[in-house]
Amino acid sequence: MPPWGAALVLLLAALALLGLLAPRLRRPGSRAVGDGTLPAARGQDDDEAVDIGGPADQFGSGREPLPGGCRLICKPSALAQCLLRALRRSAALEPGPRSWLCGPHLQTLCHFVLPVGPGPELAREYLQLADDGLVALDWVVGPCARGRRVTNAGSLPPVLLVIPNAWGRLTRNVLGLCLLALERGYYPVIFHRRGHHGCPLVNPRLQPFGDPSDLKEAVTYIRFRHPAAPLFVVSEGSGSALLLSYLGECGSSSYVTGAACISPVLRCREWFEAGLPWPYERGFLLHQKITISRYATALEDTVDTSKLFRSRSLREFEETLFCHTKSFPISWDTYWDHNDPLRDVDEAAVPVLCICSADDPVCGPPDHFLPTELFHSNPYFFLLLSRCGGHCGFLRQEPLPAWSHEVILEYFRALTEFFRTEERMKGLSRHRASFLGGRRRWGTLQKREVSPSSGLEEIFSWKRSYTR
Repeated sequence: MPPWGAALVLLLAALALLGLLAPRLRRPGSRAVGDGTLPAARGQDDDEAVDIGGPADQFGSGREPLPGGCRLICKPSALAQCLLRALRRSAALEPGPRSWLCGPHLQTLCHFVLPVGPGPELAREYLQLADDGLVALDWVVGPCARGRRVTNAGSLPPVLLVIPNAWGRLTRNVLGLCLLALERGYYPVIFHRRGHHGCPLVNPRLQPFGDPSDLKEAVTYIRFRHPAAPLFVVSEGSGSALLLSYLGECGSSSYVTGAACISPVLRCREWFEAGLPWPYERGFLLHQKITISRYATALEDTVDTSKLFRSRSLREFEETLFCHTKSFPISWDTYWDHNDPLRDVDEAAVPVLCICSADDPVCGPPDHFLPTELFHSNPYFFLLLSRCGGHCGFLRQEPLPAWSHEVILEYFRALTEFFRTEERMKGLSRHRASFLGGRRRWGTLQKREVSPSSGLEEIFSWKRSYTR
């Protein structure tokens, strides 16, 4: 472990004691989560499985709750029915025996602080960007378990792009997800931003919190290397801002089949302004300063580095690094106009599953950090809300992987089966239409002008199939 890692462990070690002695630790200005039970939403019972904002819908009856006391919050659709069936059959949501890992702070602490251990074999590839900057892609090439299960025999393995948190720390759960995905027949690749996780910073420009320009070039390159393979994307924690910004800006041209966010930070500006509980605030801030200190000399011409390293909060650090620059200073409001991950959320055209916990000590209680109206109104967004799991934890007894990993891969499999069924039904419909048209007599055929919108309706008909 590097010297800074020991300091980080000592700083966050107090979190374990706080998690045992002060389970009601909360963010400033937020209500306590309490014992981690789910609060009632919109006057509905706690044992309700799905909250979709309409009492007349079949999902709102609450007669068939999801395993483990989880709830699915979404808008009624054909895809929502398919996802709900898959979750009800999921063994990953079944509650296991209670252990010492049940506390939210311990789940979070184990995830962020403990050493990653022997991870997968990675093949690094550097991608030069349009402005001559560099990002890194770590392709997971091993080890491959003997009992590997190929989920789509006869076709190319799908690519799984994993986006770590915004601080650049590669956690145990990210590597665990990659190993599990490799076993299930995926080809995982980890995206690293400029200057993160050993990626050189070749020009004095870092990636802002929600700027997806570098990710766009990386996805284009991955698509070039694997043009026929489906592409799925998973983000962790604060890395969700990058994924959601990309999906919103690209819309239906994102090349992504499905996406998932683990403990996403959705209201990012409020998250920075409210601040985190002090152990997390100090721990993440220390990690940021250590990472940037390697490039202090290169950043002197653009950033006031002395003020940067005197920052006492994540907001002050972010504002100094990206707003109070020497070349092109901007205001805090302008920064979030360009970096809010939900700024173009209405343009997203890819199903997104967000897995969140009601006892998340980093984001806070659900009624403060989750924009539930997004999941009630947008048919592309699904929220799986659990009672416990901490921040990006969702841990179980060793050596089992985090149950969120199992759910994500089951979700991707359900998406694949749903789209395959939809395409088969569309093919049968076209075949039936052509057969009936061939039986007409030529003399009775009338020449009609084709509507210019008919081609667009054919192209985008798959959307209506699961947004109705």
